Amino acid sequence: MLNKPLPALLDPKTQADYLIELQDSASVKRAIINYLVHSVGKDPAYATSNDWFYALAFMVRGVLSERYINTTRERYGKNVKRVYYLSMEYLLGRSLTKNLIDLNLLEFTRQALAEVDQDYDKIAAIEHDPGLGNGGLGRLAACYLESMATLGLPGGGYGLRYEFGLFSQGIENGAQVEHPDNWLKEGNPWEFRRPDLTYEVHFGGTCHCQTQDDGTRVCTWKPGHSVIASSYDFPIAGYRNGQVTNLRLWTARATGDFDLSYFNRGDYIKATEDKITSEVLSKILYPDDSTHEGRELRLRQEYFFVSASIQDILARFFRTNTDLATLPDKVVIQLNDTHPALGIAELMRLLVDVHGLDFDTAFDITSRTFAYTNHTLLPEALERWPISMLRALLPRHLEIIFDLNVRVLDTVRAYAPGNPGKTYAMSLVEDADQSVRMAHLAIVASTNVNGVAKLHTDLLRTNMFPDFDRMYPGKFINITNGVTPRRWLKQCNPGLSVLITEHIGDDWPKHLSKLAELAPLADNAEFRARFSAVKDANKERLAKFIKAKVGIDVPQHALFDTQIKRIHEYKRQLLNVLHVITRYNRIRDGHTPETPRVVVMAGKAAPGYYMAKLIIRLIHDVAKVINNDPKIGELLKVVFLPDYSGTVAEAIIPGTDLSEQISTAGTEASGTSNMKFAMNGALTIGTWDGANIEIAKSVGEDNIFIFGLKADEVVDARARGYDPRVHYRSNPDLHRALDMIGTGFFSPSEPGRYAAIFHSLFDGGDHYMLLADYDSYMAAHQKVCKLYLDKDAWARKAVLNVAGMGYFSSDRAVQEYADQIWHVKPLT
Repeated sequence: MLNKPLPALLDPKTQADYLIELQDSASVKRAIINYLVHSVGKDPAYATSNDWFYALAFMVRGVLSERYINTTRERYGKNVKRVYYLSMEYLLGRSLTKNLIDLNLLEFTRQALAEVDQDYDKIAAIEHDPGLGNGGLGRLAACYLESMATLGLPGGGYGLRYEFGLFSQGIENGAQVEHPDNWLKEGNPWEFRRPDLTYEVHFGGTCHCQTQDDGTRVCTWKPGHSVIASSYDFPIAGYRNGQVTNLRLWTARATGDFDLSYFNRGDYIKATEDKITSEVLSKILYPDDSTHEGRELRLRQEYFFVSASIQDILARFFRTNTDLATLPDKVVIQLNDTHPALGIAELMRLLVDVHGLDFDTAFDITSRTFAYTNHTLLPEALERWPISMLRALLPRHLEIIFDLNVRVLDTVRAYAPGNPGKTYAMSLVEDADQSVRMAHLAIVASTNVNGVAKLHTDLLRTNMFPDFDRMYPGKFINITNGVTPRRWLKQCNPGLSVLITEHIGDDWPKHLSKLAELAPLADNAEFRARFSAVKDANKERLAKFIKAKVGIDVPQHALFDTQIKRIHEYKRQLLNVLHVITRYNRIRDGHTPETPRVVVMAGKAAPGYYMAKLIIRLIHDVAKVINNDPKIGELLKVVFLPDYSGTVAEAIIPGTDLSEQISTAGTEASGTSNMKFAMNGALTIGTWDGANIEIAKSVGEDNIFIFGLKADEVVDARARGYDPRVHYRSNPDLHRALDMIGTGFFSPSEPGRYAAIFHSLFDGGDHYMLLADYDSYMAAHQKVCKLYLDKDAWARKAVLNVAGMGYFSSDRAVQEYADQIWHVKPLT
């Protein structure tokens, strides 16, 4: 229990005094040189760009550290309720420029470095993206932590400190190859190691349960082995408000690093075996789960993460509280998808086995502490863990889930008496394949379950979990995703940010709804001209980026048509490829387009996802043919940018004209790249899916290109016996494009390379309805071409897209979480 007064910050200065010192370029220069000498240990006369980067990062980290200490003291002093965000991934991106913007020190820093003949942009480019995330799930988590800090909401995040990230994507002969992402090779200047803050995480062993005379069950778990969770803290700054929150990351280490007795007997491998098997838990994000060993590693990794986090949350709670009955009044734990759902069983274990609460009381507390965000409409993406694996690795947690399931099924029988089908469908345990349904566990043990776009939430309630929605009225709610405008507009698009600020003031990064004031300027010719000039400058920058990354020259005056996201069949990169091939054929046939086009794609495929990797190979084969065809020239270029990351996205998004958001309707929960592109003045071509629907309504349906079947029409088509061959036979352009893929036109050395794609489309029934949407997609692209010829009309629609994006700030989304789920208030 924390009961002693908090001392003032020790020398040299208070936070406010320190920031007053950094009030011009001269004071910033002195501070950087001070860190260069005292923290990096280099003479400024001989320091490298790398040295200057670390000195600058340490200076900024010092400011953040003081602010974080002040923020934390205020939270403890007021004993406020806190939010803890649990996510397996955080796609943070680079931190230096973001933090300098948040501290309002970027321009002073540029000037200070210029005065010592250093280039800020060159120094900032040294920073490596943290290997803590992969796609939209991780980027959303990063946006939400930043918004929590900006809104002053008490809380923070938990994650794993992956030593080698997901992987670094290389391309060899057009195929994806995975290399370790050694992002920590030179250290991470932003983090603070906390060697004094560790927890033991247990696995395996045996669990013996006995029923007492009063009918209660008492279980004793004797673990087989343990791993130490060691912590690192990563500060997350709010935007110009003095608030800093924290992302606590766990790394795994052995309880004993080295067994000297084995070593002395000559068994050198055995001497370090425990260290190797323990530390593998935090080596990489999402181990390939196509093997039993890989799947088991994922389970161990997820439990390691939640066990350390829940133990730490309780330790924080007990610093200022004593009564566990008040835990839901002081703590809310947000599960970002099902990966952290084992945290429910872990909190139950700690409450029952360690703190002596009875099971029902523990579950009452637990179910009022957790909240769950669902991020998928794909049934196969909802995690299920084999009972046999849980029994071997987490026997006590399996018993807790079984005991909880008894209570859940009693509730189901009361809800639907005499209906065993409901009991089977709603059970936490899947009898057919003997697995535990983690989404069901998250639903029954959470205060609220939220979807991330209106359509997504509607489909959760009506298609995926209708019985849970009826059994727990009011539990399912919608909170549409958002993105932080500080990174995804102010930072990545400085030219547009300056233009916006000139016309509506400088407080829009914290109040994004003010973008609506730009709408009248869409009819102002001078504003449109300046807006277009900014876009042209960004396209020039993107063209240089493409040249530097992959060596392809692209015309800067072309229409830049972009699809950047995780490679997956439902996201339909293959449909984009079919469009590209058709466009190529039409040019070859003499139908010269009036607008050149550069098609940009990027994204990673999961290492074990064969079809996704095959699609990447196809993209490269198609690009090789098109980019080297002299008849095509600059009329069409195809670019795949490898090793997609937050930094790559920041280079691509501002220079994009057309944003491809083309998932099969009813499959994309929300999407966030659609928001980032529109916020930067790109027009969207997309299906009536996810957040596309809400974007269309916000920017005006005349200012977006919608195509394809809607979600209910997809269901109807399948119910009627959808036959993709009908479209193949009836559409000559589609027939031709598919035949070129199937006969080896793009892979002459291996004509059958893409047989699996044909099998998926025809024998597999074209599950994601590419062929059904092809005609509509091509027609939408024709509308794009026609509009782009009128650059003024295009610019008008682009301005209206920016003006309509105020709703899609992560600040709005996080405030809705705070009001509707977390019930926390900002510190003022």
